[in-house]
Amino acid sequence: MRISSVLLLAVALAACGERNTDNETLAKVEAQQRAAADDDGMIECAVKGAGAFTRSCTVDRAESDQGLVLTLRNKDGAFHRLLVTKDGRGVIAADGAEMAVVTVLDAGRIQVALAGDRYRLPATVKGVAKPS
Repeated sequence: MRISSVLLLAVALAACGERNTDNETLAKVEAQQRAAADDDGMIECAVKGAGAFTRSCTVDRAESDQGLVLTLRNKDGAFHRLLVTKDGRGVIAADGAEMAVVTVLDAGRIQVALAGDRYRLPATVKGVAKPS
């Protein structure tokens, strides 16, 4: 439904004959699309070593005695659990022998690689300037 509203906006602008190449407007629309996608519980992932990311995985959040646990679910049923740390590392594998490798993408996102799967998650990254 949200994608259709963005498409309607694009059609309306085209119908008016406007050609808006303003980078600020483009950045705002992209941020709105990212926020809408975050709201639907879907996240970008590349599972089993796939080269391209798709918005086909989900994330569940649950509080435990250790803190916030994220369960990342692939559409094939496989899942990984991550523990959100409070020491600045971001997330770590909550169980299993595999170590989660976290990469900062920008001020609002991280990428987590675990057992051949990669996930892009919204995050607050301290010390990284937010895009204007």
